Amino acid sequence: MRAAVVQLNTQDDLAANLERARHWIAHAAGAGAQLVALPENFAFMGEDARRRELAERLDGAFPGPILSALSDSARKHGVWVLGGGMPEKSDDVARPYNTALLVDPRGEIAATYRKLHLFDVTVPDGTSYRESATTTAGADVVTAELSGVRIGMTICYDVRFPELFRRLSDEGARVVAVPSSFTVPTGKDHWHTLLRARAIENQVYLLAPAQYGKHPRGRQTYGKSLIADPWGDVIAQCSEGEGFAAADLDFAYQDRVRTALPTLLHRKF
Repeated sequence: MRAAVVQLNTQDDLAANLERARHWIAHAAGAGAQLVALPENFAFMGEDARRRELAERLDGAFPGPILSALSDSARKHGVWVLGGGMPEKSDDVARPYNTALLVDPRGEIAATYRKLHLFDVTVPDGTSYRESATTTAGADVVTAELSGVRIGMTICYDVRFPELFRRLSDEGARVVAVPSSFTVPTGKDHWHTLLRARAIENQVYLLAPAQYGKHPRGRQTYGKSLIADPWGDVIAQCSEGEGFAAADLDFAYQDRVRTALPTLLHRKF
């Protein structure tokens, strides 16, 4: 399977953001990608009040512009699309979910994952984030079948919780997606280390599309969207700015890694 991770610099203009997402999905599909993964907040990064207004239902009855953009692109290019994190309406109007969704090549939703771990942190530069004030946490661990391969779904801050990745591995995930909007202070010190560790521990392919650059409200994200293999090697990575990185996921190689170093079989707990 050929997969691509898209790196975006999302702003507060929904229509422009969705056009950029369509643009890079098309380019990645043109490069042979069968799965194209977008980062967290791919549709909007702006004021919380506007984010609440943009929150959509994902029951399929009345698809909004965000879901429609993903479905149309998946159908047009015949690819799987992972929308890495978008506002989904919850029972709390003031706190929508942060939801990743997997769309199949017919444009249908194959799986949805609501972010479990919310980013309530003061980072080293003194900036405070309180995601729980504006977002409702999910409650479910989610995997989905994608062309005969099981993929596990996470979002950003989830990468710091290895027990979630172990649960995904236990459920048969051979690929795990970590769409993100990592801050610069945490990204420069922890991004590669955490992603490679989760890949090594679970002997999975790891897809990490990310936001890059400056955004509204003074936010700045780290970028370095990447794909890591089951040995922990980074086999594709974006440079500065928007773009995508692609790699072939070799599941026969993954089987050899798991056979030669059978850590998943040697677990005690």
